[in-house]
Amino acid sequence: MTTLLVIAKQPLPGRVKTRLTPPFTSEEAASLAEVALADTLGAAALVPAARHVLVLDGEPGPWLPPGFEVVPQAAGGLDERLAAAFAGCAGPALLIGMDTPQVTPELLAPALRWDAYDAWFGPAADGGFWALGFADPVAVAAPALLRGVPMSRPDTGAVQYERLRAAGLRVGALPLLRDVDTADDARRVAAEAPGTRFAARHAELTAAVSEVGA
Repeated sequence: MTTLLVIAKQPLPGRVKTRLTPPFTSEEAASLAEVALADTLGAAALVPAARHVLVLDGEPGPWLPPGFEVVPQAAGGLDERLAAAFAGCAGPALLIGMDTPQVTPELLAPALRWDAYDAWFGPAADGGFWALGFADPVAVAAPALLRGVPMSRPDTGAVQYERLRAAGLRVGALPLLRDVDTADDARRVAAEAPGTRFAARHAELTAAVSEVGA
């Protein structure tokens, strides 16, 4: 069965979601990051995976649900940290980030099936990717397919996808999702997923801003 990996940073002010400031303060941006992470982990916990692993930069907090192993992120750039996460998996593995609180177990369910695909890829609206999985990370040398991919650029997803295809992998496609990076992203994701902690916290913060400006 699949190992489900969630890669994340501890949601501390000034260390996460810095592109949300302004209009939000560093503390408010961190609180949005915390509920986004809580929503993501809550959805991941409901996925019937063999292991649930949080690959964490920082220390766990009250947002961590039971049932997760916590392992530290490796040193280096994001490509190296993603590569190291897959290097620790001996069987099928699916990795997602903390920036898509709209994710659901139903959305992830197809990526637990490996009969037709060697890899799964979830593109992000900003040109990156929010999910990546391998049926056999060891056999396809998954870390090598990640190292050197330029991260946080509009072509990151395209470069990573081409790496998978060039390796001869059969790649399954997950839906396009929007990462929460900017205030506009936050507004759109909150509207798309109104029942989430993220949407509730976003509504609280934006209502407070409206009251101040009234």
